[in-house]
Amino acid sequence: MLSRRGLLAGSALTLLAGCSSSEPSPGPPPVPAPTSPSALRDSVTVQRMPSAARGTDVDLVLITPEGVPSSGLPVCLALHGRGARARTFLDLGVPSALTEAVRAGIPPFAVAALDGDHYWVDVGAGDDPQRMLTDEVPAWLASRDLRPPSAVFGISMGGFGALRFARAHPDLKAVATASAALFVSWPDARSRKVFSGEDNWRAEEPLLHTEDLKAESLGLWCGDADPFLGADRKLVRAVNPAVAAFSPGKHEDAYWRAILPEVLKFVGRRLS
Repeated sequence: MLSRRGLLAGSALTLLAGCSSSEPSPGPPPVPAPTSPSALRDSVTVQRMPSAARGTDVDLVLITPEGVPSSGLPVCLALHGRGARARTFLDLGVPSALTEAVRAGIPPFAVAALDGDHYWVDVGAGDDPQRMLTDEVPAWLASRDLRPPSAVFGISMGGFGALRFARAHPDLKAVATASAALFVSWPDARSRKVFSGEDNWRAEEPLLHTEDLKAESLGLWCGDADPFLGADRKLVRAVNPAVAAFSPGKHEDAYWRAILPEVLKFVGRRLS
């Protein structure tokens, strides 16, 4: 286990390097007391966990606001996009953005990012990320004196997974997606070469189960040049979520980093 003061040097360098995208990204708004790299290291832990549900080890990345005791904090799960991993949320600047949100008056909470795959659902390969989130993660959090997950945030493929998790957990206080990778038809979904067949996709696709989503707890963000814009607009029409924010941006790190402060504030206000 990597302690709060013993985070791997590679993770610390990632925090300093910032987003992996080559596109320029907007800098964070100025704050009265900038967060130092050493303080951010103290607010992050990374541990490799054996997941029976997934049949492999996964990273559990825990992020808390700098200077806030972690004991008893509510938790928001963070689900990454395709080809990314849990540590991607460090690259996107979650530690500093979470600390800044709390300094701005948002009630403190923890972010727990996990490694996932194939749209965070069971596609019949003996690897079930949803079962990991439901059956294993709460115990991992409890052993660290954190509450069970009461919110979830997902980017792209992780947005699909977050909405699937919300269907199974209607008591969630906040569900947030950024550029959610949704599919309006089976040919569209089949082109991703992930689902085991049409029946598997139909059972999991959020757009086919919008009645299971609660409008008052849902926030959706998507760039106006995102390839999933049409699908995300379809979800908004069906659910009428509490927040539906469409702004300039592509399907890339620069956009996700720019909207991250809004997402964290949306989650934090509902977890208070």
